[in-house]
Amino acid sequence: GKRIMITAGPTYEKIDPVRFIGNYSSGKMGFALAEECARRGAEVTLIAGPVNVQCTMNNVQRVDVESCQQMYDAAVHAFPQMDAAILCAAVADFRPAEVADQKIKRVGKTMDIHLVPNPDIAAELGRMKREGQTLVGFALETNDEQQNAQHKLEKKNLDFIVLNSLRNEGTCFKSDENQISIISRKAKKDYDKKAKADVARDIIDELVKNLS
Repeated sequence: GKRIMITAGPTYEKIDPVRFIGNYSSGKMGFALAEECARRGAEVTLIAGPVNVQCTMNNVQRVDVESCQQMYDAAVHAFPQMDAAILCAAVADFRPAEVADQKIKRVGKTMDIHLVPNPDIAAELGRMKREGQTLVGFALETNDEQQNAQHKLEKKNLDFIVLNSLRNEGTCFKSDENQISIISRKAKKDYDKKAKADVARDIIDELVKNLS
């Protein structure tokens, strides 16, 4: 009976009609979370970037977006009606300041692209969060993992954060497995490497504690 919003996948930030800035996120972790929540009886709003993953559960409302701005707009619109949000998407921090109307041709030896910041979805939802709502973030790090995750937890007013690292081979992008730590304001718990469906159960177990 809980209402849960989940963001998943990458965002694409257009350079011209055929090129974009993006990342390697497959969306598998976010979709596993959505299906786990749905199996437990939640009403799920899944805001998905451009991915090739399908969700089979009937009680998942999927909202497809492409850019960070579109994901931001959808999340800000949906969040006030939610009991919790899990921000699993790998959102681009920057976008090209200008998008060319036509395909950019190869002219000269270099090309400069000026980037400007995208809106910060986690920070805005952390600002909007009211009493009784739970906000969960993700931190994918390459160094100083716990320190960076702890900083994000506090800065963005999250209730807990899921940390994973590119140092753990065979996890993260495109993989069917993940290895995480869950960090709250009072504790940190490390988990073994396992299938993303099993990781989703661990994360939702932690969410249930916050919603109880």
